[in-house]
Amino acid sequence: MALNEELTPTMEDEQIRKEFEALLEDYRQTNHRQKIALITKAFNFANVAHKGIKRRSGEPYILHPIAVARIVVKEIGLGSTSICSALLHDVVEDTDYTVEDIENLFGPKIAQIVDGLTKISGGVFAEKASQQAENFRKLLLTMSEDIRVILIKIADRLHNMRTLGSMPPAKQYKIAGETNYIYAPLAHRLGLFRIKTELENLSFKYEHPDTYHLIEEKLELDKADRDMFFKEFSGTISKKLHEMGYEFFLKERIKSIYSIWNKMSTRNIPFEEVYDILALRIVFKPKEGMSEKDQCWMLYSALTGIFKPHPERIRDWVSTPKANGYEALHVTVMGPFGRWVEIQIRSERMNDIAEKGLAAHWKYKSGESKEIGESELDKWLKTIKELLESPEPNAIDFMDTFKLNLFASEIFVFTPKGEIKTLAMGSTALDFAFDLHSDLGMHCIGAKVNHKLVPLSYKLNSGDQVEILTSQKQTPQPEWIDYVTTARAQTKLKIYFRRFEKSLIVDGQKMVEDALAAINLTPDNENIVRILNYYKYTQRNTLYLQAAKGQINLEDIGKVIFKPKNENVFVKYLKRPFVGSGENKQNKNVDNPELVPAVKVDRKKTFILSEENAGVTYKLAECCHPIPGDDVLGYVDETETVIIHKRNCPTAAKLKTNYGDRLVSAQWATHKALSFVEVLEIKGIDKKGVLIEILKIISEKYGGNIYKMDIETNAGIFVGHFFIYVHDTEDIELLCKNIRKIDEVSSVQRVLQ
Repeated sequence: MALNEELTPTMEDEQIRKEFEALLEDYRQTNHRQKIALITKAFNFANVAHKGIKRRSGEPYILHPIAVARIVVKEIGLGSTSICSALLHDVVEDTDYTVEDIENLFGPKIAQIVDGLTKISGGVFAEKASQQAENFRKLLLTMSEDIRVILIKIADRLHNMRTLGSMPPAKQYKIAGETNYIYAPLAHRLGLFRIKTELENLSFKYEHPDTYHLIEEKLELDKADRDMFFKEFSGTISKKLHEMGYEFFLKERIKSIYSIWNKMSTRNIPFEEVYDILALRIVFKPKEGMSEKDQCWMLYSALTGIFKPHPERIRDWVSTPKANGYEALHVTVMGPFGRWVEIQIRSERMNDIAEKGLAAHWKYKSGESKEIGESELDKWLKTIKELLESPEPNAIDFMDTFKLNLFASEIFVFTPKGEIKTLAMGSTALDFAFDLHSDLGMHCIGAKVNHKLVPLSYKLNSGDQVEILTSQKQTPQPEWIDYVTTARAQTKLKIYFRRFEKSLIVDGQKMVEDALAAINLTPDNENIVRILNYYKYTQRNTLYLQAAKGQINLEDIGKVIFKPKNENVFVKYLKRPFVGSGENKQNKNVDNPELVPAVKVDRKKTFILSEENAGVTYKLAECCHPIPGDDVLGYVDETETVIIHKRNCPTAAKLKTNYGDRLVSAQWATHKALSFVEVLEIKGIDKKGVLIEILKIISEKYGGNIYKMDIETNAGIFVGHFFIYVHDTEDIELLCKNIRKIDEVSSVQRVLQ
């Protein structure tokens, strides 16, 4: 059937019936108590409520709740309460039915979950900053009340991402950015690794379609070699496990496209140098009379008897599970053809938890692992509740603080009495003090790590034994905010400093008002805005605080900002920009924005980045230095100037999450007049004449200009950074391709600035 072909009512009903039957079949495959009648009742209610409503793709709307319910049962492993809630999750928001109606028909628990989902509907983030913070807090509050709310919300987001193709590009960037910034880390923290990987992949697919398809093609080309390698490698392991009398299955795990790209970007390496694309997973059925942990180590011992292990690549999450409950033993071994391969060893229970995360914990009602996993998750939820007690007034700061708690890897440290504590990787001695108790953090003067005195900023490592030293005379210092990395410590310090700063702000406000009064001016909005613009502040409180701290010279208010005007009218008009002048026309909005009103940008259309308008209707962001050919998007600022960011820029990630309504899709026109300085990192063998060969290609064959170059040699190897003027990414790719042809050159990469 063609994509734009209309479905007749009969065909629609048949499609809906088939999808609902598939949902019931997924449910029948589970061990949950079968409540088919209740689920059918919820479906019939939702189907009538959404009758006649279509999605953007043209499909009947009810197919979306059915798809979400299928993800909830099949991919997360939840039961009838969650399935019914998923089927009903949009009824209250999109129809005339109320939460009370849901409660009367389906009971208080389903109504509570549907109410929680309705509160955070339409995305976690609304269009205004205050609403963003409020909606985000609602999300976290509902999460701490009933975790199923966020699990269903993640399923809802996953289906929206799977059907994102029907949305316009600007909307795709917003949803993909929000997904990668919040939902993928949430799925990770809740142990939904497969869903987290798919969310990352889909976000990447819509933000960088060309790069996504390029990596996809390279993976397909490499498939035959991988299959042959896996067959030989797994055959040896299978034979050994059979000899040991285990029931098991082996699974090939291919690194996700997003993870491959992430590694290529962070390490500045080509696809061919990503060596851990393939991994092997062993899932075994434990034998009775021996702990799962001991059996994992037995299998490890058997495997390392066949293959040589990498001494620095062992990850033991069996002895101490991750905070989200993940348990496994990872070891990297040298396989056939001199290839390093990671092996993940899991029991069936561990695999279930790894696949379905938090939901799987509910299945295992007894045992030590459940206790550890739940207690760590409880600690995390407790931290979220602490953040909610005194949330950041600024929505973006609040979300950044929360983000610290999401994607952090863990380290394990010990108290002086030998008690184990889990902390985020990168935590300092001061973070540890706050983790133990707020009072310890507030009065901390230092720490002893492994019986040696260290400063508060000392970064802890797994296995450290830490003793906190305190003094009742000690109070938090401003520089402490730079010493901590965890959300808990940052929140506690910010609350303390905010209270302290309130009195300073009052003093500073009086100082600014006195300075204005001295030149017979009132502290009205216009005058304060003029002072803010002069000092380049955006918040009044920042101005007052800096004034109270003596960081700004208040004499500037009378002498510079409101300097008496004594120039005659003729000179005044000479200084006014002449609109007909090309140079002044380009800068008129910067110098005097009130002279010419900004032209409103049409956010539904793709914004074309032409050479003529560079610096006039659009600017290239300083944070990521995009050049023609890069995947970009536009952010429309208050003056209707479009700021162009790379789509993978960290600043753009925040913009996509918080200001989706200001985004526009952007496309480069042909750029061959403007030049940009880009950096190429070239590595190779330090042989006589190799530098001349490189310079010949850059200057003669390519005709490029070198801005500067830095070259270092060590033990016969050279690393050079060449700063070259280019027009676009096509120039860079052509240059790299030609330089790689030199025999002595091992790698050429664009260094992202």
